[in-house]
This record gives sequence, structure tokens and C-alpha cells, in this order.
Amino acid sequence: MNYKDTLFFIGKCLTITHEEHNCVLVEKELKKGNIDWDSVVKVSTSHYVFPALYCNLKHADFLHYLPNDLVEYMKHITDLNRERNQQIIEQAKEINELLLSHNITPIFLKGTGNLLCGLYKDIAERMVGDIDFLADKNEAQICYDVIKTSGYTKKISDLFDDHRHLPRITHPNKIAAIEIHKEILREEKSIFFNYQSVENSLIKVNNYTLLSYKDQIKLTVYSKLINDYQFIKKGINLRAAYDFYLQGNRLEKKEIFTDKELSKELNAGISLYSTILEKPKKIEFTTTKLSEKFIHEAIKNLNINYKTQLFKKLTNSYIFFYQRIKILLRAFYKKDYLLFITSRITNINWYKRKLGI
Repeated sequence: MNYKDTLFFIGKCLTITHEEHNCVLVEKELKKGNIDWDSVVKVSTSHYVFPALYCNLKHADFLHYLPNDLVEYMKHITDLNRERNQQIIEQAKEINELLLSHNITPIFLKGTGNLLCGLYKDIAERMVGDIDFLADKNEAQICYDVIKTSGYTKKISDLFDDHRHLPRITHPNKIAAIEIHKEILREEKSIFFNYQSVENSLIKVNNYTLLSYKDQIKLTVYSKLINDYQFIKKGINLRAAYDFYLQGNRLEKKEIFTDKELSKELNAGISLYSTILEKPKKIEFTTTKLSEKFIHEAIKNLNINYKTQLFKKLTNSYIFFYQRIKILLRAFYKKDYLLFITSRITNINWYKRKLGI
């Protein structure tokens, strides 16, 4: 199994709880005994869906097709992740209650939001990093100050004042860092999908405030294709595809997904994730020539060869220099950017790190 074959196999496995035809196809492959499990572990781990893979295989009663030592390892990692996620849920509950007591309503996003709304059959499925939540711009700094009174502290940060979230804050006795978002998307796109555009469709689940399922789907797509530059990189992320698939299945009625300003990223993301896993039946969207081209290039990039590796290096270099040039230009009129550059060029340790000394 090459990388591409492995990724598509994992994608099918992630849908076997809901898609009977994929369940039949996966079992057929498992019975052949030709699965490269080392490759499956490597790819699923790099895409942060290793526990989700285990949970779906277990639910379908397919674990007996796997090597026993692999099953034990998958169970161990999944149990650890379940314990971590339970702690994250408790931590989010504390943050929610603290801010509500100050008349501030946090809107939980991404992985933590998914856990709080019960998106997964088993909370162990989702690997979560930080606790992300959105606040009104006028309340973001207040949130920050209130949470810091509970023992959270800020580490040294390279974030600028106009970044979409405030610097991460951590607690010595808590498992997850917290990111308070003023915006949802990168600066140049933030006007098109932000607090104002989602506030009238928010939902409540067990006293937590969350994005509507339709907006959750949009965020899942935009978070990768815009914030992580995957529209440019032609990248694929299985964790995002899995979230998209489950969120789509949560829709109560058919929803047409359009976005005048972000249509190319939205159509490309929905098309890609529907191809890699399965299109949720209640999602309707328009496939365009641009989205078809994006899918073709993203799948082509799964073939590891000289051309695809060169493309990745060039796109990563483009994004790196784009970001650095933006910093240099803004240093002429924004104090925080100037201070950042000054702190770098006057820091001997920074030179040592760059030179590997």
C-alpha cells in the first residue's frame, strides 16, 4: 500500500459506522490480509485520527482482523486520549462557568466545541490540542484578564496585536492551553466569517454556546483551507474530513452551502472531504471547475515523487516569505511588529538557534 492507498483506506474506515457499503468494502479488504498496518499507523497518526480509526473498527467488530499487538496499542492510545478529553471537558466547563459569572459568553470552537456538543460516539475519537473559544472583540481582553485570575499565565509569544487570537495561556495544573479568539479567520479573510456573522445562529448545548452545525462545517473547512493555507498547499487533512462528515450528518435538514466571498475555499473543501470520506446526504453545494481542479491536484500530491515534493517545498517557501515580508512592511507603521523585529536582531540566542550553535 502506498501513501495514497493507505489514506483512502483509512478514510473508508472512518465511515464504516454510518455507511454500510463502505463497511462491506473495508471488511473485504481486511479479509484479504494485505493491509500494510505499519503504513496505516503512520498515516492515521500523522493525521490525528488514530483513535477514531480504532473506535470505528471496534464498533464494526473488525478488530479480530488486526494483529493482536496492534489492537492492544490502539486501545492504549485511545484510552489515554479519552482520559485527556475528559479532562479537557472539565476544564472547558470551569472556563465556561467562570466567564458566565462575569456576564461573558464564550463560543467554543473546533475540537473542544465538537466534544461539548457530543459529536462523537466516543469522546476518545477526537485528538484535541488547545481549548479554543470565540469572544466579541470588545470582550476578548476582559476574558483574558478574568481567566488569568484563576492561575493561568502567558508564555513568551510571537503573536501580534492583530492576530486572530490572543497569546495562549496555560495553567500548571490543567492539561490544555487556552486560545481566546477575536477573529475566526486570518486577517485578510476575517471580515467574511466572524463573530458578527455567526452570532445570530448560535446554539446552546448543556449550557455551552456553540456555532450552529452549518457554521461548524464552514469553520472546519476554512480552518484548514484558509488558516492553514491548505487551499494553496493543496493539502488533505483526515481529521478535518472526519469532523466535516460527522457535522454534516448532524444537520436536521438539507442545507445549501454557498459563500459569495469564500466560495472557492468552501466548494474546494466540501468537494475534497466528500471525496476522501463520504458526502453527508444533507449537504448540498455546487461543484465548480476550480473545485474539481483542486481535488485533482490535492489527490495528485498524495503520490510521493520529485514533482510533488518540489511543489510542497515551493509552496511552503512562498508562504514563509509572504509572512516575513508582511512583517517587515508592517514594522514601518505598527509598533508591535517593529518590536518583534528588533527583539530578533538584537537577541544573540536567536542567531545561535538559527545557526544551530
